[in-house]
Amino acid sequence: QVQLVESGGGLVQPGGSLRLSCAASGSIFSINAMGWYRQAPGIERELVATITSGGSTNYADSVKGRFTISRINAKNTVTLQMSSLKPEDTAVYYCNAHIRAYSGSSYYWGQGTQVTVSS
Repeated sequence: QVQLVESGGGLVQPGGSLRLSCAASGSIFSINAMGWYRQAPGIERELVATITSGGSTNYADSVKGRFTISRINAKNTVTLQMSSLKPEDTAVYYCNAHIRAYSGSSYYWGQGTQVTVSS
């Protein structure tokens, strides 16, 4: 059984910073791309940032220069450092990973963590 568990969400004032973490566990053989998505009320889930196992990154235009994604392959973790947060960054943030488990390959999602940017 493969699981993704997120942590680090919360309430922050505009201009502040938050750090989200996600750890994958279970019968994992290897992990390809990992990433973060977000979904605000009434809006479709959207890509925030992704990172390959080799460290190549991709960001949504709306977060470039403010968010940084990183991962530690040996620990099966991915982190999203968010700074200069804006109210429009408010959403539930989901971790995603393409995992090759001993049972086969699939995309997995975390349970989501709420990020609220408000004064």
